[in-house]
Amino acid sequence: MRASLITPALRTELSALYRAEDRHYHGINHIKSLLGLLDEYRPSFSDPEAIEAAIWFHDAIYDSRAKDNEARSADLAREKLAGIADAERLNRIALTIEATATHTVPDIEPETARQDAALLLDMDLSILGTAPETFDAYEAAVRREYAWVEEPLWIAGRGAVLKTFLEREHIFHTDIFRSRFEEQARKNLRRSVNVLEARSGS
Repeated sequence: MRASLITPALRTELSALYRAEDRHYHGINHIKSLLGLLDEYRPSFSDPEAIEAAIWFHDAIYDSRAKDNEARSADLAREKLAGIADAERLNRIALTIEATATHTVPDIEPETARQDAALLLDMDLSILGTAPETFDAYEAAVRREYAWVEEPLWIAGRGAVLKTFLEREHIFHTDIFRSRFEEQARKNLRRSVNVLEARSGS
């Protein structure tokens, strides 16, 4: 096992970002949840230490009013991990972070790195396939992060996002997470879309 790329000082610095008061979902508990999944599925990763770094950085910059959070988070990773990870590995980490903007597997080499990225993207979406009460708490927390958005715009925008996932052939990229979360995720998303449509009167 290779050494962690996240030094104690860096973990402290990033933890402070994730503990900001406006992070109702994209906070430290989200990071801990992903790290728990990484530990659970560690043998499935070719470079788990790189994915650990991607987890820590993927939401490091989070402003619900901005559209470039993932790109800025990737830039922060490039800055903070320079000299810790070699250039090729750091580039893979940054591209994996950027991929969380669209949850589309990035075109990176080698194939094992793409598989690692796919697993991370699936872990990031695993909340969609949790028990209904956990999913509802997640939806409520995200709404609080977007409290500045007026209700009609929220209903339209959130509904569109959820429908995008439902329209995919598969929500999850990997068999590992598809078998564990896909069925429940579709139930949760359909129910949430129905609630939003009822609130909109459509």
